[in-house]
Amino acid sequence: MAQQKITKDKVSKAFGERVRTLRVERTGLSQEEFADRVGVHRTFIGRVERGETNLTLANILRICTALGVTLSEFFRDFENNTSQ
Repeated sequence: MAQQKITKDKVSKAFGERVRTLRVERTGLSQEEFADRVGVHRTFIGRVERGETNLTLANILRICTALGVTLSEFFRDFENNTSQ
């Protein structure tokens, strides 16, 4: 079975969708409120959720902390979601 190519765009979009889903389901916060909790500008969260930015590990950790999830919980099934 051939391995599917994982592209930067696919990974960024999957990451952003995961952030949006958890933000809405777990926190119920708007992008602006969530951005305040993370310590970033609201437009940054918008770019993250649309898959338009490449994040540093530090920002990924800040987002996960604000979501109240561990890195392992956040990335559960992530590989499956990026290879489809």
